[in-house]
Amino acid sequence: MVAVSGIFPAAAAQPAPVPPAGLQEALEQAVADGFPGAVAYARNGERESRAAAGLANKASGERARPDHRFRTASNTKAFVSTVLLQLAGERRLSLDDSVERWLPGVVQGNGSDGEAITIRQLLNHTSGIYDPTNEPEFFAPYLDRHEWDYVYTPREVIARAVRHGPDFVPGEGWNYSNTNYLLAGLVIEAAAGHSAPAEIRRRILDPLGLENTSFPVTNPAIHGPHLHGYDLQGRDVTRFSPSYDWTAGAMISTVDDLARFHRALFSGKLLRPAEQRELLTTVRLPGADPYGLGVRRVDVACGSEPGAKRVEAWATDGAGPGFTSFSLTTADGKRQLAVAVNVYDLGAELKKKTPIPLGTGLAKVQTAALCD
Repeated sequence: MVAVSGIFPAAAAQPAPVPPAGLQEALEQAVADGFPGAVAYARNGERESRAAAGLANKASGERARPDHRFRTASNTKAFVSTVLLQLAGERRLSLDDSVERWLPGVVQGNGSDGEAITIRQLLNHTSGIYDPTNEPEFFAPYLDRHEWDYVYTPREVIARAVRHGPDFVPGEGWNYSNTNYLLAGLVIEAAAGHSAPAEIRRRILDPLGLENTSFPVTNPAIHGPHLHGYDLQGRDVTRFSPSYDWTAGAMISTVDDLARFHRALFSGKLLRPAEQRELLTTVRLPGADPYGLGVRRVDVACGSEPGAKRVEAWATDGAGPGFTSFSLTTADGKRQLAVAVNVYDLGAELKKKTPIPLGTGLAKVQTAALCD
């Protein structure tokens, strides 16, 4: 029932690395919880391992494999913030620059003022800019009319946000808004003179050899070996236009590629020291995880008993039609985990219902990979 693979060995006689104790069982539990398939990458020091359980495709019966691609959704945001921080390190822009400076007139009216919003506030979600992707009617072309190829341009989404008006005065609150990162993508293009996907490829994907990571703009398909994504009723929602998400969440990757990016990012290989400090400077929020620039800090509980050890880690996560994923890197950089499962019910989320199967599997995956 469980497929396991390791690093491609230098010699055929070398055995595949054994996953951390409990990781296989935890992935199987995630499948028992209701996810058709689950895949994971784990690292402890220099020892890497991969594991998978369940199905990539319910219709064909194809087994899930660790090399299967999936939509990363909001894991994309860390790639975007990294590029902007690199541009800041090159003195091509400042995090304190206003949105108006780079995108004249784009955020104006109905109480919105791009002159009062900084790039930093976009990246840490303190801009106050409204997120129309929380509206059920926004997704009507897809969920009601089943127009899976329907295209929203970034500027259309931003204009819709501006028409609504802000959630709060910039800098005086916090609210997770995909619109922030659509604006961040346009700032990249204005400052770099190239498309945001091209800058991400040139600055991150190609240097790190992330060959299985891509950034589709309008193509609703996932190419190459991939997990199929499902809603809670078991409907296949793999085909879905990524256009509305763009630099807020359109990327496709694998657990290996996502982990490789995070290892480079959190070890300081992608950013200069000043920008690395900016990345990890968090906004503290009552009842929520501290949020930096496209990344957040979490404490992973190593058990359910009172006083159980907790491991501090840096995290990104993503959830969108058919897919849920997250990546964790311990603060000391010694351990990593990247996980993807193939259920996320966008329609349920829009109705304020739980969009994934409930269970203990995903929590057990974290404990198995990051705790002793």
